[in-house]
Amino acid sequence: MADSVYKVIELVGTSKDSWEKAATAAVTRAGKSLRDLRVAKVQELDLQLDAKGKVEAFRVRLKVSFKFEGS
Repeated sequence: MADSVYKVIELVGTSKDSWEKAATAAVTRAGKSLRDLRVAKVQELDLQLDAKGKVEAFRVRLKVSFKFEGS
């Protein structure tokens, strides 16, 4: 197997429904412009609240790795 190098970036996904959907949205969007996504690791979960404390959105911060291609 040849040596490989991977780049790691941070993404934040949001959803009005769940943290799972927020994570899926982030990875799906990243997959449209990045190739060879390998691992997504949840770094942080939080909630966006309105002025009355009602949940408006679920947010997830991910570290995503993908194979680095370059010369």
